[in-house]
Amino acid sequence: MKRLLLAAVLGCGVMGAQAVELGISAQEAYAQVQKADSKVLFVDVRDPVEVMFVGFTDAVHVNVPYLMVDRSAWEDKRGIYKLYQNPDFAAQIKAALEKRGLPMDAEVITMCRSGSERGEPSAAFLRANGFPNARFVVNGFQGAALKDGPQAGFRIQNGWQNSGLPWSMKMNPAKMYRTDVK
Repeated sequence: MKRLLLAAVLGCGVMGAQAVELGISAQEAYAQVQKADSKVLFVDVRDPVEVMFVGFTDAVHVNVPYLMVDRSAWEDKRGIYKLYQNPDFAAQIKAALEKRGLPMDAEVITMCRSGSERGEPSAAFLRANGFPNARFVVNGFQGAALKDGPQAGFRIQNGWQNSGLPWSMKMNPAKMYRTDVK
């Protein structure tokens, strides 16, 4: 009985050691995508309108929004439009994997603006829905906002944009989430 219990405990430890960390830095994500034999799907999970005004990196394979803006519903408390979860998110990620010839257990890296409101939740959602190796870019595309000083509130530290990684204001229409093209 002791051997069986010990084997179970050791087995759990081995399985835990194989689990992929949920968070990944922008530099690590870029390195993963740039590998010649890359078996990664890199997904920008921002609403396309946000991408249009903030910037884009062509290093991503596809833009599939996790949360979308409902322009018909206003949230008074936060002073913003309400967001709703893309009901087809998991299916669209699966289709993007299939398009690249990758299985459901391939590494999927999501990236939002800051990493917190959509990046981490989208990766956790994917893991809970059959994508065991989903991860997110910590600090996202724009990075964390400064807390103090004359530039408090500006996103000028860390994140993809502030790490010297490639990006521009030009969007790649072939990679963007579009409802006018199937």
